[in-house]
Amino acid sequence: MALDDHGKATGQEPQKGVWKSGKGKGRHHPKGRQVQDAAWEDVCVLLGDRPRRRDLLIEYLHLIQDRYGHLSAAHLRALAEEMRLSMAEVYEVASFYAHFDVVKEGETPPPALTIRVCDSLSCELAGAQALKSALEEGLDPTQVRVLRAPCMGRCDTAPVLELGHNHIDHATPEKVEAAIAAQDTHVQLPDYEAYQTYTNSGGYEALLNLRADGGWEAVQEQLLEAGLRGLGGAGFPSGKKWGFVRANPGPRYLAVNGDEGEPGTFKDRWYLERTPHLFLEGMLIAAWAVEAEKVFLYMRDEYPAVLEILRREIAALEDAGVITPGYVDLRRGAGAYICGEESAMIESIEGKRGLPRHRPPYVAQVGVFGRPTLVHNVETLHWIARICREGPQVLNATEKNGRKGLRSYSVSGRVAQPGMYVLPAGSTITDIIAAAGGMAEGHVLKAYQPGGPSSGLLPASMEDVPLDFDTLQPHGSFIGSAAVVVLSEHDSARAAALNMLRFFEDESCGQCTPCRVGCEKAVKLMQEDRWDQGLLEELSTAMVDASICGLGQAAPNPIRLVMKHFPDEI
Repeated sequence: MALDDHGKATGQEPQKGVWKSGKGKGRHHPKGRQVQDAAWEDVCVLLGDRPRRRDLLIEYLHLIQDRYGHLSAAHLRALAEEMRLSMAEVYEVASFYAHFDVVKEGETPPPALTIRVCDSLSCELAGAQALKSALEEGLDPTQVRVLRAPCMGRCDTAPVLELGHNHIDHATPEKVEAAIAAQDTHVQLPDYEAYQTYTNSGGYEALLNLRADGGWEAVQEQLLEAGLRGLGGAGFPSGKKWGFVRANPGPRYLAVNGDEGEPGTFKDRWYLERTPHLFLEGMLIAAWAVEAEKVFLYMRDEYPAVLEILRREIAALEDAGVITPGYVDLRRGAGAYICGEESAMIESIEGKRGLPRHRPPYVAQVGVFGRPTLVHNVETLHWIARICREGPQVLNATEKNGRKGLRSYSVSGRVAQPGMYVLPAGSTITDIIAAAGGMAEGHVLKAYQPGGPSSGLLPASMEDVPLDFDTLQPHGSFIGSAAVVVLSEHDSARAAALNMLRFFEDESCGQCTPCRVGCEKAVKLMQEDRWDQGLLEELSTAMVDASICGLGQAAPNPIRLVMKHFPDEI
């Protein structure tokens, strides 16, 4: 039987598959999603004359999300075509970040309005779960979507939610309903010190003097003399970074880590919403010190007010000739806690999923686009400007309990006046609570989180330990970002630890098995009536020893410290 007679010798219809009828009815287009002209035109209009660079993928996903409220499959395919990327790559990046709503063919897009209710520890203590339930029951789900969300950096006004891009502090169902009725869904800008006001008080004089006749080594010595250490949590001596980066041939970059996502932390937002130019001057001094060809300023999407302030004030710096247009590239995160890890942030700056890199090589050698990169936290740069303007004594002149310097403590939970307090670095929890107006009425100190969920929980009996770098490690904890959450006798340490591990479970990037599976298994074990302490300790050891980055390495701290200090609860 001849091949072209297949299926005909017995009078059968031609078989499906590779065998065709010979009547020209084969496939008319390649397999996979095809570009739709209307969607392609939408994308081209949104992008305008912007460059089609790979590293701008996340920025362009934001453009589509902001315009249409979601990312349709058709728009993703069109964006892939326009940027000459694979659909798979665009989809993987879009689906990695929590603030992108990917809608496949046949799926219903989300409602036009989204409410994100913070469920971090501070907000949970303030009744976030009851608030979320009340909103779900009282609002039409076809018109308003209610989601749980990780920390929004407004722990001092818990419970907090985001209505569109408008944050509602001390939120209640009544406040939300009133805001919806008034269509009050847009970002609210606080009063802040703008460019002209800052320069009127001597702002940018330090930067201009250094550019004209300054030596970076002398400034580095000032930072070391002041005792400034990285205030994103790692605590590495800030001045030493400059020498490491400069030891590598250019071009070099500065990457600013503004992804302040540790639950309980809001110090960076507090500074940026009040004195953004102190930070910006410190940023430009650091960029000058390492001869950075460009600055990438990565800011979390949960801070829409800060993003707008920075857009305006960077433009003011360009107009004033302090920087050339485009020298500072403001990048917008998309809801991924892991991007607070410096190498994951760099991956995100490059338009990729925020997956931490293996090290070595370190980012000082191989950072953004493979070039030597200096990474600084927002608050660190704030203090660099102050040291250059006021001298090292602005930090080292303060001493308490054998510790020198100042710390910006974000304080929330069961205190009378939650807020951000700049106190001596040797302050104890007793000092911090006193600064916050004492305990809230009817509450007695039971436990506290000294530096975000990664630091775990310490009991009230450890009230005399200075909360600073190097003082907490002997106790199985660390200061981290100085995110202090205070618990009282009305709270459960066990429940607080579970809240922390649920956060890590949600925010693990999933790259390494010990972290991805370990967080999931830990949450399940912690939900049992009685904790299997032996198994939890075995699990914790595996996570600490084998995880790639600090998320998995520090996630067991709440488990271990509850087992150590609150055995009666488990």
